[in-house]
Amino acid sequence: MLKSLFRAKPKAKRGEKRAVAARELLAVDGTDVAVSVKLNSRARRIVLRVHPGTGEVIVTAPARGGAAPALAFARRETQWIARQLRRMPERVALLPGSHVPYLGMGHPIRHSVLRGPAPVWAEDGAIMVSGRVEHAPRRLLDFFKHQARQLFATRALDFAARLGTKPQRISVRDTKSRWGSCSQQGALSFCWRLIFAPDYVRDYVVAHEVAHLKEMNHSPRFWAHVKTLSPDTARARQWLRDHGRTLLRYN
Repeated sequence: MLKSLFRAKPKAKRGEKRAVAARELLAVDGTDVAVSVKLNSRARRIVLRVHPGTGEVIVTAPARGGAAPALAFARRETQWIARQLRRMPERVALLPGSHVPYLGMGHPIRHSVLRGPAPVWAEDGAIMVSGRVEHAPRRLLDFFKHQARQLFATRALDFAARLGTKPQRISVRDTKSRWGSCSQQGALSFCWRLIFAPDYVRDYVVAHEVAHLKEMNHSPRFWAHVKTLSPDTARARQWLRDHGRTLLRYN
C-alpha cells in the first residue's frame, strides 16, 4: 500500500535513523487520522504508506526537502488513504471467545479452568488456554509462534535436504511486508502468522526461501526448484494475493 512522488536523489548517509520529523491529523472519511513524516537522506522520492497491520499512515521523504512537501503530498492523497483504511481487515484479539484459522482451519479459543498439558494446547478442534484471563494474549501469542517455529523448521530442513543443502538458521518473526526471507548467509526467516494459513501456502513459502539457498535470484532454475518442492505454487501464490492481508488481523 504505497503512493509515491519522485524527488531528486540526495547524498546518502550511512546508518541514518528515520526519526519522526512531523505529525499531523488529517480528516479522512470524517475521522481524524494521524500522519507521521520520516525524513531520510537516502530517499529518492516521497512515499506514502498505510501499514497493513496497524493502519498507521507514514510518509517517508528526502531529508533535503523537509517535512512540508511530505505533508502537502499526504493532504492531496486523503481519498487514497481512505481507500486503504477501508481495506484493512477487522482486528481479532487473541482472547478466549475469538476464532482463529489455526493451520488453516477454524478453531475457537476457549478458556480452561483446569490445568492442561501446557499453558495453551489444541484439543478437539479448539485452542485451549489456562491460567488467568489477562495472561491469555501473551500465552496464545507464544503458543502460535512456537508452533510456527517448529513447523517451519521441520519443513525447511526436509525441503533443504531434498535440494542437497542446509540452512544456517531458521527463525520466525512478525513481519508485515514479506512472508519469508533468505539471507546471503543462508539464514531463513518466516512470518509466524502463516500458522493461520493452509498447509500448501506454508509449503510454498518454505519452498520459495529454501530454493534461494540454491539460487539467490528468481531465475527459471529457481522456480523449477520451488515447483519441485511445492507443486501447488500457483494456488498458494493466489491465496496469498487474495487472503494474505487477513493474516495481519490477529493480535
